[in-house]
Amino acid sequence: MQFSSRLIEDAVNAFAGLPGIGKKTALRLVLSLVQRPTEDSVHLARAIASMRENIQHCITCGNLSDQTVCSICRDQRRDKSIICVVESIRDVMAIEETQQYRGVYHVLGGVISPIEGIGPADLNIDTLVQRSTAPEVREVIMAISPTIEGDTTIFYINKQLTEADVQVSSIARGVSFGGELEYADEVTLGRSIVARRKL
Repeated sequence: MQFSSRLIEDAVNAFAGLPGIGKKTALRLVLSLVQRPTEDSVHLARAIASMRENIQHCITCGNLSDQTVCSICRDQRRDKSIICVVESIRDVMAIEETQQYRGVYHVLGGVISPIEGIGPADLNIDTLVQRSTAPEVREVIMAISPTIEGDTTIFYINKQLTEADVQVSSIARGVSFGGELEYADEVTLGRSIVARRKL
């Protein structure tokens, strides 16, 4: 791809470094920004810079937040007796889209995968075990993608929670085996949460 401007080339390469964006899409985005008012580009640049500087992980659940505790954990209307365990922040967003879950979350930051060198110590499991011992917690829902690694992670966490006085359940398998949770449609994912089963 030939560029008449080094500035355009640098911007295209920056956009193309994002997942799911190829050079052609990156070029379309850059040319769109060039044609828009300068304020639009400045606003985009400031929003990205502010996000990178100020975003943090919730100290309670591991979700992304503007503050030390995320808006979901701070929400007094949420049912704090139910913790939904997910692999990633994208899974929190996917479940929230269903509007069928009113509990709180716990983000593991991945799943146990010996092949990739990810063990239990690399995940946010210890804090989940601590949270589960709180008197108000009565159920932990495993909303983890139905893969071999996901099942291994569920099995491990279930063992760690044997001494906690909580019911451990898993979302119903309306989500296909081997499928990624974030790509499930809202209806299927919502029904999976509602029709969860005890482990």
